[in-house]
Amino acid sequence: MSTARDLMIVTLDAGEEQPVQQGELSLALAGAETVDLLAAEALGLEGDRVVPRLTPRPDDRLLDEAAASLVRGTPYETLEDWLWRRGRGLSTAYLAALEEEGLITWRRSHWMPFRGVRAVLADTDARRRSAARWAAGEPVLATLAGAVGVRAPDAVPDPADDTVLTVLAAVHDALMELEAVRQRRAIEDAAFANVWRGA
Repeated sequence: MSTARDLMIVTLDAGEEQPVQQGELSLALAGAETVDLLAAEALGLEGDRVVPRLTPRPDDRLLDEAAASLVRGTPYETLEDWLWRRGRGLSTAYLAALEEEGLITWRRSHWMPFRGVRAVLADTDARRRSAARWAAGEPVLATLAGAVGVRAPDAVPDPADDTVLTVLAAVHDALMELEAVRQRRAIEDAAFANVWRGA
């Protein structure tokens, strides 16, 4: 299982108690893929640029898609641009992949019956592996899950690899930027609504 799949499973396991927004999750999933592609030596970082490597692609369809979508010409893509581009709609893609593999089913929410159905994880080896990694406080998984609002296990150490820390910092910055954009839009929408009410 990839870090991104484990992250998706952990957020689904958190369920309605710790809901995660799709935009935040998609950016975190893009960060998780980046860490996995670094580990597979499918990409490297040179400064703030994501540089593809000439190594075999990972044996995972979504990671394979991520590796195939890397910009292969100079000056290459910045890590920030890569996270935003790759992250677009990524949580939906992972949800669909888990459904195709029989790892999730859909049920009507008991807490909010008028909001439709929710994804429920099946009891599988993949779920147990993700839960074990989560319980062990694996640093990358815990950091990314914590960044999107899932309460992480206590006393999680920082990853030892500086390149991984760079990716995690870039995800954090992207999440802060997303929140800032949302706040600006909310202020603009409120101002627009006030203009119409005052007219």
